[in-house]
Amino acid sequence: MSCPTAVLGAGIIGVSTAYYLSQHQDPATIHLVEPSPELFSSASGFAGGFLAKHWFGPSLSALGVLSFEEHRRLAEEHDGRKAWGYSATTCVSYAASASAHDSQARGDDWLRSGTSRADAAPVVLDSLSGKSPTWLRRTEGDHIELISDEGTTAQVDPLLLCQFLLRECLKRGVKLHHPAKPVAVSTGENNELAGIRIIDTKSSAERELPCTRLVITAGSWTGQVFQILFSKSKLQVPIKSLAGHSLVLKSPRWHAGLEKNGCHALFTTHNEDFCPELFSRVNGDIYFAGLNSSTLPLPDPAEGKSTPYPENLAQLRQAARDILGSGSGTAEGDGDLEIVREGLCFRPITSWGAPIISKIRDQDLGAGMATKPGEGGVFIAAGHGPWGIAMSLGTGVVLAEMVQGREPSADVSGLAFDGDRMRELYAN
Repeated sequence: MSCPTAVLGAGIIGVSTAYYLSQHQDPATIHLVEPSPELFSSASGFAGGFLAKHWFGPSLSALGVLSFEEHRRLAEEHDGRKAWGYSATTCVSYAASASAHDSQARGDDWLRSGTSRADAAPVVLDSLSGKSPTWLRRTEGDHIELISDEGTTAQVDPLLLCQFLLRECLKRGVKLHHPAKPVAVSTGENNELAGIRIIDTKSSAERELPCTRLVITAGSWTGQVFQILFSKSKLQVPIKSLAGHSLVLKSPRWHAGLEKNGCHALFTTHNEDFCPELFSRVNGDIYFAGLNSSTLPLPDPAEGKSTPYPENLAQLRQAARDILGSGSGTAEGDGDLEIVREGLCFRPITSWGAPIISKIRDQDLGAGMATKPGEGGVFIAAGHGPWGIAMSLGTGVVLAEMVQGREPSADVSGLAFDGDRMRELYAN
């Protein structure tokens, strides 16, 4: 008999987890709960979708390889190129002038800091190289370096991937409760977790879901959800948010007919203000982001998609004109660039730079609450930062295995989190 399981948060980590859970238990016993009126309205739908195999430190290296290979396998099995824009990607670092290069500041530094790829030897490219992006406006004295090995970086459209995973879950029989928010847990014999109460945010109707396994994958809101459900716990789940503005662009120098030349991930700097990230996609879009902030207030997820800040969008648009445009962009236009979409999303982060993928000990639930031995548990997966899409499938695989008591496919012991671990992290 399958143990009833509730997954709180239907972003890419949540739908990935539900997808892999449904391969090994009755899907009808799996409940996805999502409060936002619009699905995938934060990082899961507005991220860049860049995938890397080896850009991770020791605690994440095994998960990084597992997730990258799972992205490749799923794309091959379900025509991911057509369904969600999966494509191998050439990764480059670009400096607009020799002086920028001489400063040794690189656009990908914040991603690679402390990782196993940080000391990789780059290869300088010229403008005629087949590995140089055709859509980049080159300037005299600029400098471009190849910073990825063939077959180790790729690209997806994360919104389309999320939609595919959710369709597969629903097709199998997973239950989606949307828009709905969790408000309380209920217990049975021996004060063991037995269910969760949710409220439909449109009708205000309440419903009790049977649940002996509870998985919190609520992104930047994970700590809030845990505190609501386990208000007497002394454990604080320190998930913060990193807000990021983005644009999706069209350029005449990149369109669907050119994808045979290969997609690119480009990291650069702009006037020492911020580090733009550009990802070309097989459908002819160019994703432009990199303007991040840890100070923007985290909105209520029930309010839906966040409204971008005009001054931040203006800064992005100017950078896009400088890096990609060929015409004279104005406040009313962007030269020959077309703005397809503007976005603001909130990535979940931790202060130590690695996510939490962990079962929460019963003694950390508070009020003497327990979970049914061998059949229950409370689990958390959040804090992936800029690597949420890249790590999504591997996290789903491993978390489903942990929840169902199977041997994990990758060692994530370094990502465990409990009261003792929290004190250790903050002591350092």
